[in-house]
Amino acid sequence: MPTCAAGIAPDTHDADDTRQRLVVLTDIEADPDDTQSLIRLFLYSNEIDIEGLVATTSTHRRSSPMPASIHRLVDGYARVQPNLVKHDDRYPEAERLEQVIAEGVPVYGMQGVGDGKDTAGSDLIIQALERQDPRPLWVSVWGGANTLAQALHSLKRTRSAQELDRLLAKLRVYAISDQDDAGIWLRREFPQVFYIVTPGDDYGQATWNAMGRTIDGIDNTTVGNPWLAQHIQQGHGPLGALYPDVVWGLEGDTPAFLHLIPNGLNTPERPDWGGWGGRYRLYIPSGDTMLNDTSHGPETRPIWTNAIDAYAPPVQAEYGRPVRDSEPRYRDALVSLWRWRDDFQNDFAARMDWTIQPYADANHPPQVVLGQSARLTLKSGQGMVLSARGSSDPDGDSLGFHWFWYPEAGGFEGSLPHLANGDTTWIQAPKVDKPVALHLILRVSDKGSPSLARYARTVVHVEP
Repeated sequence: MPTCAAGIAPDTHDADDTRQRLVVLTDIEADPDDTQSLIRLFLYSNEIDIEGLVATTSTHRRSSPMPASIHRLVDGYARVQPNLVKHDDRYPEAERLEQVIAEGVPVYGMQGVGDGKDTAGSDLIIQALERQDPRPLWVSVWGGANTLAQALHSLKRTRSAQELDRLLAKLRVYAISDQDDAGIWLRREFPQVFYIVTPGDDYGQATWNAMGRTIDGIDNTTVGNPWLAQHIQQGHGPLGALYPDVVWGLEGDTPAFLHLIPNGLNTPERPDWGGWGGRYRLYIPSGDTMLNDTSHGPETRPIWTNAIDAYAPPVQAEYGRPVRDSEPRYRDALVSLWRWRDDFQNDFAARMDWTIQPYADANHPPQVVLGQSARLTLKSGQGMVLSARGSSDPDGDSLGFHWFWYPEAGGFEGSLPHLANGDTTWIQAPKVDKPVALHLILRVSDKGSPSLARYARTVVHVEP
């Protein structure tokens, strides 16, 4: 199978144009973090089409999936949904979420995969894949992958090779590491499937681990217990009251859907471009890296997995230019996720406010408008003025603008100049002797509370 078959699929859709379809596989009750992540996900059910909520097993919960715990959280959502629609009328009725709750097989891993082992959960995945919908189907694996493995096993046994290939071309998987032995089986048996994962069970090396990890030398306030108590749990209605304290880790499963939120930065079909869910490259992890899953054997095909970002948080200045870039001093795969953490945590807090506050009393994200194409071509050394002067805020808040380069997203190696703050900026293409792609990110933030940010990504193709 060609490498590209596991990479960019032909029926791609822009996250800014249409909502993404999502099926969640969760080993809920193995750790409270699944409950945390589901509560956040429900607050984005206006932005993401949730087509399945499937209780599964994992290495941490080897039997007894808990769909009742999903129902309990949907009941909490039902109590706040009437207020959420005051902020966006696309929030679904709770009954719609109730209808897509299902259960996987109550055994560990590949013990639950084979002829006659179909479940309501695996049937739900098959039905979603076969639905007459041109959009890809994302399966977000928060625990074990055996329910997905059973669905594909059944499809391979009962569909023609041509039909199977058509359905697999629609499938996108983002797995939170390998929490049973079905993930590696899936990747070997169906090498054409688009698959994001840090393989194996060494969670410390996984990009998603940056979700709640404290980083020396930066402000970690937004992942601290006092912040969670103030902005999420207490005084935020019945859904916030259901958000549990951290036991093992904070929302380890949330990165598996953060990249689907249409914020102007996320491009789900391009994990190598980076976004709220992290950044990933398509390659086969070698046997001498921490990414290799020694318990289940080596990877046999390219997967979307850890990519390295070099970064330092911008300096927030009291006087003069309010945002100043600083030289990168952090460099690893986890950087690609935590660099956006304050923004997505504030976004979560604002949406929790939506569960209890009228529209006029809550904050809403700004709307970013570029004055030029998001795809530009410049000659080596050529300059250009870029504008976002049409950007606005639905609450009438003052806006701040920060333009910056994301060199890793385009694979550029070389020096790039700092850019001006403001609704316009000047860029100049570097001198190059071969074509390169540069990713320029505009972050527009409001001065509401909590401060919210949205983005615009401009891909600048530079020709010699």
